[in-house]
Amino acid sequence: MAVRSIDLKVIVGLGNPGSKYTETRHNAGFWFVEQLAAKHSVSFRADKKFHGDVAKILLKDKEIWLLKPGTFMNRSGLAVHSLLSFYRFTASQLLVAHDEIDLPSGTTKLKTGGGHGGHNGLRDIISQLGSNDFHRLRIGVGHPGSKDQVVDYVLHTPSKDDRIDIDNDISKAIDVMPELASGDMERAMHILHSK
Repeated sequence: MAVRSIDLKVIVGLGNPGSKYTETRHNAGFWFVEQLAAKHSVSFRADKKFHGDVAKILLKDKEIWLLKPGTFMNRSGLAVHSLLSFYRFTASQLLVAHDEIDLPSGTTKLKTGGGHGGHNGLRDIISQLGSNDFHRLRIGVGHPGSKDQVVDYVLHTPSKDDRIDIDNDISKAIDVMPELASGDMERAMHILHSK
């Protein structure tokens, strides 16, 4: 899919709710939106109609919703669909931040469209929206080396060094959010992918 301008309205971070999962690799999307909210000095609040926790930030004088689904990962689409349909946003106005096993820890990439790659959160969002035409922030968490170990791997805490790499990369991704808010996906990708 060709890179184009983006009219960003919503950033969703994927993860599993509950203290048991807070530090696991599968919650890298939560880590991203939590750090983004903290940078803008805003707090998440529970919102039942959106099946999750929401916050709002101003980026380049533009109001952007942040969402952490309160459902488990494989039901993430419920929260995303609820918020998008309530405000009449389209899939193309959405950025989903998620853990990506096909990228090493410390590598984060932006992309638009594509399949779910076996990621249950993305699978459910695509199913609920009836579209894969949304943007993704793929936060590398590394691969266990075997397909059979993936579930166990993403539900465990990364090593201290890997977590430092992931957090550093999340900071770099946060730095390009103003470009995305301005609609310049291409510039955001160029900056992030060359870091």
